[in-house]
Amino acid sequence: MQLPAPTRARTATRRREIRMLVLDAITAIAAVILLAYATLEPPGLDESPKPVLVCWLAALVVGLPIAVRRLSPRVVLCFVLCAGSLVTATAVVSEGVVFIAYVPTALALYLVALRSPRIWSFAVLPICIFATAMMIFLFYSRAVEPQQRSDGFGEIAGIWLMLAVAWGLGTLIRWRRFLADRIVQERARDAVVDERLRIARELHDIVGHSMSLIAVKATVANHLADVRPEETRAALAIIEETSRNALGEIRKVLGILRSDTGSGAELVPVVGLSDVRELADRAESAGVEVDLVVRSVGPLPVAMELSIYRIVQEGLTNVISHAAPTHCRVDVDADELGVRIEVTDDGPPNRGRRLVRPAATA
Repeated sequence: MQLPAPTRARTATRRREIRMLVLDAITAIAAVILLAYATLEPPGLDESPKPVLVCWLAALVVGLPIAVRRLSPRVVLCFVLCAGSLVTATAVVSEGVVFIAYVPTALALYLVALRSPRIWSFAVLPICIFATAMMIFLFYSRAVEPQQRSDGFGEIAGIWLMLAVAWGLGTLIRWRRFLADRIVQERARDAVVDERLRIARELHDIVGHSMSLIAVKATVANHLADVRPEETRAALAIIEETSRNALGEIRKVLGILRSDTGSGAELVPVVGLSDVRELADRAESAGVEVDLVVRSVGPLPVAMELSIYRIVQEGLTNVISHAAPTHCRVDVDADELGVRIEVTDDGPPNRGRRLVRPAATA
């Protein structure tokens, strides 16, 4: 059984969150191992031995919080920044590899720039830069020979570059996601507006055509009620049938609007070339003699057939409203290159002579 779309979306989001947490856990383990190796086996820059337990404890405190950075990015950033500063100030790390103590800080800073409010994103970068600079100056002033303290500037520059790159990547991805969300919202809003206009046109065509036919037949029934009761009953029967058909089409549109699963393609009744004959029959019941000619080469798209139906419907509605009873000709010529629709009538019968004028051309 297929799950509903919202449930599938929540399941996919949950799986993605679990994958990211697993990836963060692996990253945290790698950071712990890297920091422990850098403190226990420095690359020839510091030969003073350090207690193994202290090195591993410092590596765990600095690197392990990365495993939960997505749960609370700002808290994790504050924690790893303080832990890295403490490890640097106490000279647990060695000269030349101090930047490794701030790799977790860069990872947490990236996520803060990506997810946190903008004021936090712009505030944490200078705080991290200032804290790292102070701790490295303190480290080189206490644990390094005076002739080698100038190397601290290169260490600071490398750490600042690492932090800036992490913050810049987070900010860039945040900005791109914002633009993508904005585009999606605008497209959704445009789609809603288009559907509203589409539904309005459908309701206008349905109601306009049916009410024109009902008005004509109601006028006939009103004038002939006393002298020709049989024609009055026929007119009332047409009014009943027309109103029932119109109500059926309106219910179909409104029923789809109330449905949660209706797609945009289902928001209109399914009508096409095969239903044009029914329009001609309705017009004839209102006193319009219709000559219908439909020429079509092969099957046409559903949207094109619907457009043809609505154009013919509008043309016949105009004839019924302004010229009935009269004679009308409807020509529909459709192929893969285009569609030509022409609706012409002879004009109202009380003008003394027959005038041919177009009622609708498309």
